[in-house]
Amino acid sequence: MKKDQLLTRLLTRRRALIAATGAVGAAATAGVITTVTGDGPVTSAPAAGPQARPVKASAYRLQPVTGYGPPRAAPRRTLVRREAPLKVSGRGRTMVLTFDDGPDPRFTPDILDTLAEYDVRAMFFVCGEMVGGGRKLLARMADEGHVVGNHTWSHPLLTRLTRRQIRSEMERTSDVIEDAYGERPEWFRAPYGAWNRAALQLGAELGMEPLGWTVDTLDWTTPGVRSIANRVERGAAPGVVVLSHDAGGDRSQSVRALRRYLPELLDSGYHVTVPRRHYA
Repeated sequence: MKKDQLLTRLLTRRRALIAATGAVGAAATAGVITTVTGDGPVTSAPAAGPQARPVKASAYRLQPVTGYGPPRAAPRRTLVRREAPLKVSGRGRTMVLTFDDGPDPRFTPDILDTLAEYDVRAMFFVCGEMVGGGRKLLARMADEGHVVGNHTWSHPLLTRLTRRQIRSEMERTSDVIEDAYGERPEWFRAPYGAWNRAALQLGAELGMEPLGWTVDTLDWTTPGVRSIANRVERGAAPGVVVLSHDAGGDRSQSVRALRRYLPELLDSGYHVTVPRRHYA
């Protein structure tokens, strides 16, 4: 190849490179993404919307790969207790009222009416087999701010059951509570207060905290309205958990006793409420 022909080729190639560089600069000014290939510049259509500012080449390294937003909180864990607490902690003259074995359409509505009259929240430890005809009552408990706990399915003596049977009693009840109440229970109580290691472990595995009681009204023996009310009033103290029943028999005395002792507790300066969970 002659010298003057080689020079002409080099000049032509240089002009092409200069032209390509100019095209890239013009495209950037117009907000167009341009890719330079071996065959010359290839230009894509401009993006819709307002013109974007040029981004520094290293800026993307500051962006998280998996997206934005706060990191997920660690799942809450329920500790396995050695025994069920008999009282609750809290400031001042705080007490908790609990009702077991329901719901019962004959007595639970009257108890809810009295609690609503005095704007008081309570805990209801329900049996799964009783929820079938009382789903609306559990929905009402949720609407009115009460806490629903797990009291097993059929109220058995847990210390005589296998681990598999205990889990079934608890799990079936949690499922039916969630369906009727809207949330899975966070508290459970063993029938007859008969706890064992398996019950405490399985309850924790299902995300539930055990709760016993301080004052037993013995209302299940139908001792009379005055006797039930007197037991509550004499046993009143900060942190006390009171055990009563809204099912499992004739609970009309329990209903009438609540109407007697609840205003007495409130007039004495007690704050009747529900406990809060403490997670690990």
